[in-house]
Amino acid sequence: MSLVLDANPEIEDLAFADLTRGKRTDTGRKGMTAEQVLCCSILKHIHNLTYDDLEYWLADSNSLRAFTRLSQGQCPGTSTLQNNIKSLREETWLAIHQFIISYADEKKLEKDRKIRLDSTVVMSNIHSPSDKSVSRYF
Repeated sequence: MSLVLDANPEIEDLAFADLTRGKRTDTGRKGMTAEQVLCCSILKHIHNLTYDDLEYWLADSNSLRAFTRLSQGQCPGTSTLQNNIKSLREETWLAIHQFIISYADEKKLEKDRKIRLDSTVVMSNIHSPSDKSVSRYF
């Protein structure tokens, strides 16, 4: 994923636009870069982490810090991670996915041999088990 981000700087530009939307960039404290926010977001999603867990993992692991491009002394807190990651709009994520899919298709990174489908839970009329009805199955 790191190579894909490096090969497509447009992705970082999309994230930067969301992070700076309506904000002045010439004042204030230096925060996380768009690249760092993207990498942290990817890490959070891949490992299904909470923001607290992400903060812990970033503070604890040098390899994850290298992936997210965080400097040695830089250790973003939970609220910083949450504010930055949540700044990325849905439209931005759709555009990022399009860049990644186009890049993967162009470089033939996937063979298209398998497809993964997610199922959706729907309301249905199923009897919930009680002690009495469950016992006759054992």
